[in-house]
Amino acid sequence: MTATSPATTLVHPASPAGPWWRDAVVYQVYPRSFADGDGDGIGDLPGATTRLGHLAELGVDAVWVSPFYPSPQHDAGYDVADYRDVDPMFGVLADADAFVAEAHRYGLRVFVDLVPNHTSSEHAWFRAALTAGPRSAERDRYLFRDGRGPAGAQPPNNWRSTFGGPAWTRVTEPDGTPGQWYLHLFDETQPDLDWTNPQVRAEFEAVLRFWLDRGVDGFRIDVAHGMVKAPGLPDLPEASDDTDPRHHQGPMWDQDGVHEIYRSWRAVLDSYDGDRAMVAEAWVTPLSRLARYVRPDEVHQSFNFAFLTSRWDAAELRTVVTESLTAMDTVGATTTWVLSNHDVVRHATRLGMADPGSFGSGIGADDPQPDLELGLRRARAAALIMLGLPGSAYLYQGEELGLPEHTTLDDTERQDPVWERTGHTQKGRDGCRVPLPWEADAPAYGFSPTGASWLTQPAVFAERALDRQRGVAGSTYELYRAALARRRELAVGSGSLAWVEDLCGATSMAYLNRDLLVVANLGGEPVQVPDGYRVILRSDTAGASGGSEVPADTTVWAVPLT
Repeated sequence: MTATSPATTLVHPASPAGPWWRDAVVYQVYPRSFADGDGDGIGDLPGATTRLGHLAELGVDAVWVSPFYPSPQHDAGYDVADYRDVDPMFGVLADADAFVAEAHRYGLRVFVDLVPNHTSSEHAWFRAALTAGPRSAERDRYLFRDGRGPAGAQPPNNWRSTFGGPAWTRVTEPDGTPGQWYLHLFDETQPDLDWTNPQVRAEFEAVLRFWLDRGVDGFRIDVAHGMVKAPGLPDLPEASDDTDPRHHQGPMWDQDGVHEIYRSWRAVLDSYDGDRAMVAEAWVTPLSRLARYVRPDEVHQSFNFAFLTSRWDAAELRTVVTESLTAMDTVGATTTWVLSNHDVVRHATRLGMADPGSFGSGIGADDPQPDLELGLRRARAAALIMLGLPGSAYLYQGEELGLPEHTTLDDTERQDPVWERTGHTQKGRDGCRVPLPWEADAPAYGFSPTGASWLTQPAVFAERALDRQRGVAGSTYELYRAALARRRELAVGSGSLAWVEDLCGATSMAYLNRDLLVVANLGGEPVQVPDGYRVILRSDTAGASGGSEVPADTTVWAVPLT
């Protein structure tokens, strides 16, 4: 029997072969939690280098490494004190070179994290600004302003930090008197740079060249939508301590001036061989605004956070996928799908909550707890939905193991500045940053040779350790391996998307990508794969083929019978 042509609605045509990044699957390494080489309980670059074989075996195309630069670690390395070196916690500069070289030996490209919105308060520039005093060239690199009210005792405007609390901190001047205020959209130890300053622009172009010259293949740009602020730094209509990144709106976000910066950076990358690339962390809505970041002369990719934050709802997901592909197609860009990262609750947990897919700033032991089994089932189904879509995809370390959030982490262990700055009202991001389990019966589950771990790992990590899943039919790890292999074999990333109308209902969705039929049942009555198709991958039984029924919270991949 051959497959009949189902009624479809084409949303996105297949693309011709293009640069590697257009359809790449990229794996995020959060270095302090990936692998500890020296036994101090904190992951490092030598440890990560020894585990690169895992990524090659998994079948990804590239790796993005979160910051490893010298830093006082007030925000887990996103407070950078020196952009051209490695923090002793993670190794030395030669270890970064060795990581890149070993990744390339495995055929993996490497993105490093660039943090251009702010520096650490311990950066040489900021220390010089404090010493130099008001209206100096040193202060002009940052956003120092005089205060309002009598004696300048009030902040220059009403902006709030995304980590909670005020976005301004007053300094003591060199003569000991209360002085100016400086802006920090995040922690007070992360002063924002002034991107109207030519020195700032020149410095970061030099930083790009420093790492490109060392062989990196590209950059993930932190807070890509926040570097330029509205002229005059006007007040917000209202200020709040809402730290949800989806709510990043106002005069400090998504200003038109950021695009000039990215055009200059694109010229730098284009001057190097090897199709170097950038991916933007831009929490921007609507999608038509996000598409502006990935115009042909700007950034190559931008994370699709509308997809990440979608509820477990067939209609909502179908709308987000359609609107995403349509928006990116208007500028000839690829769509960059993602389900989890180091800033959000892991999707294996979000999808197991009473409101599946609900988004919040961390979960603690005193909060409602997820259904772990249901969350994992849905997470596996979501992975096959995402990996079947055309475009690029990013995986967060441990999602290939089905790792949940650590939702019962003791509050005394929390290190995320969100926890302190919100007065302990928001748990923060530590729960998604817990070190990985490599071996179920080893100290720290194989993360560290000594058993040390900078955050305590939950007991459920034992059953989800890599050595309990490798080679085991039905495991989440083998599901990801099979999906990535099939994705490459069937040229899914450069493929098309057409909705199969008869299979798209209130609780189900189905699409064709070239010859691949993806059918997802998000919780309703069983759905049948059409006659003439052979199931090649199922999220409920991982690698098992066959069986035309798609039960609740399950996704299958099928191809035409030949």
